[in-house]
Amino acid sequence: MQRTAAGLSAGARASEAELVDRARGRDEAALREIMQANNRRLYRLARGILRNDSEAEDVVQETYVRAFTHLDGFRGESGLSTWLSRIAINEALGRARSRRPHVELGALPEEALEAQIIRFPVSPAGDPERTMAQREIQRVVERAIDELPDVFRMVFVARVMEGMNIEETADLLGVKPETVKTRLHRARTMLRENVEKEIGPVVMDAFPFAGWRCERLTVSVLKRLGSGC
Repeated sequence: MQRTAAGLSAGARASEAELVDRARGRDEAALREIMQANNRRLYRLARGILRNDSEAEDVVQETYVRAFTHLDGFRGESGLSTWLSRIAINEALGRARSRRPHVELGALPEEALEAQIIRFPVSPAGDPERTMAQREIQRVVERAIDELPDVFRMVFVARVMEGMNIEETADLLGVKPETVKTRLHRARTMLRENVEKEIGPVVMDAFPFAGWRCERLTVSVLKRLGSGC
Protein backbone atom coordinates (compact mmCIF):
# COMPACT_ATOMS: atom_id res chain seq x y z
CA MET A 1 0.00 0.00 0.00
CA GLN A 2 1.35 3.41 -0.91
CA ARG A 3 1.36 6.13 1.74
CA THR A 4 1.36 9.88 1.75
CA ALA A 5 4.69 11.66 1.46
CA ALA A 6 4.72 12.41 5.18
CA GLY A 7 4.58 8.70 5.93
CA LEU A 8 7.31 7.67 3.52
CA SER A 9 10.86 6.97 4.61
CA ALA A 10 13.60 9.33 3.48
CA GLY A 11 14.75 6.72 0.98
CA ALA A 12 11.27 6.26 -0.42
CA ARG A 13 10.77 10.02 -0.75
CA ALA A 14 14.06 10.33 -2.59
CA SER A 15 13.17 7.44 -4.87
CA GLU A 16 9.79 8.99 -5.65
CA ALA A 17 11.34 12.39 -6.30
CA GLU A 18 13.80 10.80 -8.70
CA LEU A 19 10.97 8.97 -10.47
CA VAL A 20 9.00 12.22 -10.84
CA ASP A 21 12.08 14.01 -12.20
CA ARG A 22 12.52 11.31 -14.82
CA ALA A 23 8.82 11.52 -15.69
CA ARG A 24 9.11 15.29 -16.13
CA GLY A 25 11.74 14.52 -18.76
CA ARG A 26 9.26 12.15 -20.45
CA ASP A 27 11.32 9.09 -19.56
CA GLU A 28 9.12 6.28 -20.86
CA ALA A 29 10.24 3.76 -18.23
CA ALA A 30 9.37 6.23 -15.45
CA LEU A 31 5.96 6.97 -16.95
CA ARG A 32 5.23 3.26 -17.25
CA GLU A 33 6.32 2.63 -13.67
CA ILE A 34 4.03 5.36 -12.36
CA MET A 35 1.06 4.07 -14.35
CA GLN A 36 1.59 0.44 -13.43
CA ALA A 37 1.82 1.37 -9.75
CA ASN A 38 -1.38 3.42 -9.79
CA ASN A 39 -3.64 1.97 -12.48
CA ARG A 40 -5.75 -0.19 -10.19
CA ARG A 41 -6.23 2.44 -7.50
CA LEU A 42 -7.21 5.19 -9.93
CA TYR A 43 -9.56 2.88 -11.81
CA ARG A 44 -11.29 1.73 -8.63
CA LEU A 45 -11.68 5.27 -7.31
CA ALA A 46 -13.12 6.48 -10.62
CA ARG A 47 -15.29 3.39 -10.92
CA GLY A 48 -16.54 4.00 -7.39
CA ILE A 49 -17.87 7.40 -8.43
CA LEU A 50 -19.09 6.70 -11.95
CA ARG A 51 -20.16 3.04 -11.65
CA ASN A 52 -19.24 2.53 -15.28
CA ASP A 53 -16.21 0.57 -16.49
CA SER A 54 -15.50 2.42 -19.73
CA GLU A 55 -15.98 5.86 -18.18
CA ALA A 56 -13.64 4.90 -15.34
CA GLU A 57 -11.01 3.88 -17.89
CA ASP A 58 -11.44 7.23 -19.64
CA VAL A 59 -10.95 9.01 -16.31
CA VAL A 60 -7.72 7.10 -15.64
CA GLN A 61 -6.35 8.05 -19.05
CA GLU A 62 -7.35 11.68 -18.60
CA THR A 63 -5.79 11.69 -15.13
CA TYR A 64 -2.42 10.60 -16.48
CA VAL A 65 -2.55 13.08 -19.35
CA ARG A 66 -3.31 15.93 -16.98
CA ALA A 67 -0.76 14.79 -14.41
CA PHE A 68 2.09 14.18 -16.84
CA THR A 69 1.56 17.53 -18.56
CA HIS A 70 1.47 19.35 -15.22
CA LEU A 71 4.13 17.52 -13.22
CA ASP A 72 5.67 20.86 -12.31
CA GLY A 73 2.61 21.31 -10.11
CA PHE A 74 3.56 18.27 -8.01
CA ARG A 75 5.39 19.62 -4.96
CA GLY A 76 5.72 16.40 -3.00
CA GLU A 77 3.57 17.66 -0.12
CA SER A 78 1.58 14.46 -0.44
CA GLY A 79 2.54 11.18 -2.05
CA LEU A 80 2.42 10.90 -5.83
CA SER A 81 -0.32 8.28 -5.54
CA THR A 82 -2.45 10.61 -3.43
CA TRP A 83 -1.87 13.48 -5.85
CA LEU A 84 -2.92 11.31 -8.80
CA SER A 85 -5.91 10.00 -6.85
CA ARG A 86 -7.17 13.53 -6.22
CA ILE A 87 -6.93 14.33 -9.92
CA ALA A 88 -8.86 11.16 -10.75
CA ILE A 89 -11.54 11.88 -8.15
CA ASN A 90 -12.01 15.45 -9.38
CA GLU A 91 -12.23 14.28 -12.98
CA ALA A 92 -14.73 11.56 -12.10
CA LEU A 93 -16.82 13.92 -9.98
CA GLY A 94 -16.89 16.43 -12.81
CA ARG A 95 -18.25 13.79 -15.15
CA ALA A 96 -20.75 12.59 -12.57
CA ARG A 97 -22.02 16.12 -11.97
CA SER A 98 -22.62 16.55 -15.69
CA ARG A 99 -25.03 13.62 -15.43
CA ARG A 100 -26.30 14.31 -11.89
CA PRO A 101 -25.90 18.00 -10.99
CA HIS A 102 -25.89 17.54 -7.21
CA VAL A 103 -23.23 14.87 -6.68
CA GLU A 104 -21.09 15.91 -3.71
CA LEU A 105 -18.94 14.06 -1.21
CA GLY A 106 -20.50 16.03 1.66
CA ALA A 107 -20.68 15.50 5.40
CA LEU A 108 -23.00 12.98 7.07
CA PRO A 109 -23.66 11.85 10.68
CA GLU A 110 -20.80 10.16 12.50
CA GLU A 111 -20.29 6.78 14.12
CA ALA A 112 -17.16 4.67 14.28
CA LEU A 113 -15.92 1.22 13.28
CA GLU A 114 -12.64 0.01 11.83
CA ALA A 115 -12.31 -1.52 8.37
CA GLN A 116 -12.27 -5.22 7.68
CA ILE A 117 -10.82 -6.58 4.46
CA ILE A 118 -13.13 -8.83 2.45
CA ARG A 119 -11.31 -11.94 1.28
CA PHE A 120 -12.74 -14.63 -0.95
CA PRO A 121 -11.57 -18.24 -0.80
CA VAL A 122 -9.42 -19.46 -3.64
CA SER A 123 -11.00 -22.09 -5.85
CA PRO A 124 -9.28 -25.47 -5.91
CA ALA A 125 -7.70 -26.21 -9.26
CA GLY A 126 -10.02 -28.03 -11.62
CA ASP A 127 -13.29 -27.07 -9.91
CA PRO A 128 -15.18 -25.04 -12.54
CA GLU A 129 -18.44 -25.15 -10.59
CA ARG A 130 -16.96 -23.43 -7.57
CA THR A 131 -15.15 -20.97 -9.82
CA MET A 132 -18.45 -20.11 -11.48
CA ALA A 133 -20.15 -19.67 -8.11
CA GLN A 134 -17.38 -17.36 -6.92
CA ARG A 135 -17.70 -15.27 -10.05
CA GLU A 136 -21.41 -14.90 -9.42
CA ILE A 137 -20.72 -13.88 -5.82
CA GLN A 138 -18.23 -11.32 -7.11
CA ARG A 139 -20.87 -9.91 -9.45
CA VAL A 140 -23.36 -9.72 -6.58
CA VAL A 141 -20.83 -7.85 -4.43
CA GLU A 142 -19.95 -5.46 -7.26
CA ARG A 143 -23.62 -4.65 -7.83
CA ALA A 144 -24.10 -4.13 -4.09
CA ILE A 145 -21.13 -1.74 -3.96
CA ASP A 146 -22.55 0.17 -6.92
CA GLU A 147 -25.79 0.67 -4.98
CA LEU A 148 -24.03 2.42 -2.10
CA PRO A 149 -24.52 6.22 -1.95
CA ASP A 150 -21.54 8.12 -3.34
CA VAL A 151 -20.01 9.25 -0.03
CA PHE A 152 -20.11 5.75 1.46
CA ARG A 153 -18.96 4.02 -1.71
CA MET A 154 -15.87 6.21 -1.98
CA VAL A 155 -14.78 5.48 1.59
CA PHE A 156 -15.41 1.76 1.08
CA VAL A 157 -13.37 1.68 -2.12
CA ALA A 158 -10.49 3.57 -0.54
CA ARG A 159 -10.40 1.79 2.83
CA VAL A 160 -11.45 -1.77 2.02
CA MET A 161 -10.73 -2.33 -1.66
CA GLU A 162 -7.51 -0.30 -1.81
CA GLY A 163 -6.43 -0.82 1.80
CA MET A 164 -5.70 2.86 2.41
CA ASN A 165 -5.38 3.82 6.07
CA ILE A 166 -7.80 6.17 7.81
CA GLU A 167 -5.51 9.21 7.66
CA GLU A 168 -4.73 8.75 3.96
CA THR A 169 -8.40 8.24 3.14
CA ALA A 170 -9.36 11.34 5.11
CA ASP A 171 -6.67 13.37 3.37
CA LEU A 172 -7.71 12.08 -0.05
CA LEU A 173 -11.41 12.82 0.43
CA GLY A 174 -10.97 16.02 2.42
CA VAL A 175 -12.83 14.83 5.53
CA LYS A 176 -12.00 14.12 9.17
CA PRO A 177 -10.69 10.67 10.18
CA GLU A 178 -13.78 10.25 12.38
CA THR A 179 -15.94 10.82 9.31
CA VAL A 180 -14.04 8.09 7.47
CA LYS A 181 -14.81 5.67 10.30
CA THR A 182 -18.47 6.68 10.33
CA ARG A 183 -18.93 6.32 6.61
CA LEU A 184 -17.11 3.01 6.53
CA HIS A 185 -19.38 1.63 9.22
CA ARG A 186 -22.46 2.79 7.31
CA ALA A 187 -21.06 1.47 4.03
CA ARG A 188 -20.43 -1.97 5.48
CA THR A 189 -23.93 -2.09 6.99
CA MET A 190 -25.60 -1.09 3.73
CA LEU A 191 -23.36 -3.40 1.70
CA ARG A 192 -24.30 -6.34 3.90
CA GLU A 193 -27.97 -5.52 3.41
CA ASN A 194 -27.55 -5.13 -0.36
CA VAL A 195 -25.69 -8.43 -0.63
CA GLU A 196 -28.29 -10.26 1.45
CA LYS A 197 -31.00 -8.82 -0.80
CA GLU A 198 -29.32 -10.10 -3.96
CA ILE A 199 -27.80 -13.31 -2.69
CA GLY A 200 -31.07 -15.26 -2.44
CA PRO A 201 -31.14 -16.61 -6.01
CA VAL A 202 -27.44 -17.48 -5.77
CA VAL A 203 -27.88 -19.34 -2.49
CA MET A 204 -30.59 -21.47 -4.09
CA ASP A 205 -27.89 -22.90 -6.36
CA ALA A 206 -25.36 -23.52 -3.59
CA PHE A 207 -23.64 -26.90 -3.24
CA PRO A 208 -24.40 -28.04 -6.80
CA PHE A 209 -23.88 -31.63 -7.73
CA ALA A 210 -23.94 -31.51 -11.48
CA GLY A 211 -21.61 -30.96 -14.40
CA TRP A 212 -17.97 -31.74 -13.64
CA ARG A 213 -18.62 -33.07 -10.12
CA CYS A 214 -21.43 -35.31 -11.28
CA GLU A 215 -19.34 -36.63 -14.16
CA ARG A 216 -16.39 -37.35 -11.89
CA LEU A 217 -18.53 -39.35 -9.47
CA THR A 218 -20.20 -41.25 -12.32
CA VAL A 219 -16.86 -42.23 -13.83
CA SER A 220 -15.52 -43.28 -10.45
CA VAL A 221 -18.50 -45.49 -9.74
CA LEU A 222 -18.38 -47.08 -13.16
CA LYS A 223 -14.69 -47.86 -12.71
CA ARG A 224 -15.35 -49.49 -9.35
CA LEU A 225 -18.07 -51.57 -10.97
CA GLY A 226 -15.64 -52.68 -13.64
CA SER A 227 -17.25 -50.80 -16.51
CA GLY A 228 -14.10 -48.85 -17.21
CA CYS A 229 -15.96 -46.00 -18.90
